[in-house]
Amino acid sequence: MMKERVIRLNHPKDVQEFVNAATQCEFDINLIYQHIFIDAKSLIGVLGLLRQNTKVSYFGENQGFEQVLQKYAVA
Repeated sequence: MMKERVIRLNHPKDVQEFVNAATQCEFDINLIYQHIFIDAKSLIGVLGLLRQNTKVSYFGENQGFEQVLQKYAVA
């Protein structure tokens, strides 16, 4: 089942932590901003979404990744 969360990464360190967690996952993870899809494992791509509320879409489960998502979740 597809999961979606909305996150906001405010600092380059946040982006680095998020991308590191995403690369530990064996499943695809996409960031969706407006109508643009970005691979969540691309540091340069994710940096382009800095300070934007962004939807994360993924199929899979990884406890470490879920913890990072929770840290940056938009309430």
